[in-house]
Amino acid sequence: MHLDHDHPGPGAASADAHRPDGSRRALRIGLGGPVGSGKTATVAALCRALCEELSLAVVTNDIYTREDAEFLLREAVLPPERITAVETGACPHTAIRDDISANLEAVEDLEDAVGPLDLVLVESGGDNLTATFSRGLVDSQIFVIDVAGGDDIPRKGGPGVTTADLLVVNKTDLAPYVGSDLARMAADAKEQRIELPVVFQSLRSESGVAEVAAWVRGQLAAWTA
Repeated sequence: MHLDHDHPGPGAASADAHRPDGSRRALRIGLGGPVGSGKTATVAALCRALCEELSLAVVTNDIYTREDAEFLLREAVLPPERITAVETGACPHTAIRDDISANLEAVEDLEDAVGPLDLVLVESGGDNLTATFSRGLVDSQIFVIDVAGGDDIPRKGGPGVTTADLLVVNKTDLAPYVGSDLARMAADAKEQRIELPVVFQSLRSESGVAEVAAWVRGQLAAWTA
């Protein structure tokens, strides 16, 4: 599926692009989606794909644990000092949309500790189809769903599906086993999102996260232009 990799999305309305010293801060991309959709696996794959060319770091969000950060540390996708966790203590969308202070502090601490950074990935804890990031926290948003959750998810819509800068339909390799119709999902996603891009991916395939990584590179190119 063709993507407009230079599409800047609504990130133009995001927070100040500069740090207090006047230098350009890192591009912040948020990844949200339901529990089990493959957000952390996508973050891990992006880190592997981009770490040789970009200076990047990751902030994960879980309600009461550091489980997602610990997964990334076990997978050694980045040096440990480039991965940090926020324990939200409440519904995940609270910390990415309503009270973003803990996440902002985590992002800024990473930039101070290991910067300058090109990119910070902020992964939300698993949430529902209404989860969106504050534009004061991230500049672009990726929403991850998976085919095992039902092929009616794109049709149901919700802000995550309809407004995210990129929609990722994950685990396409499972479609034959769970009875999901990928063509129907693509048509429904197109109807809901109009011109906003959609990627169908399987991290078990040879192409893996390549198309999402290309989209991220496009966002970064627009950010630094």
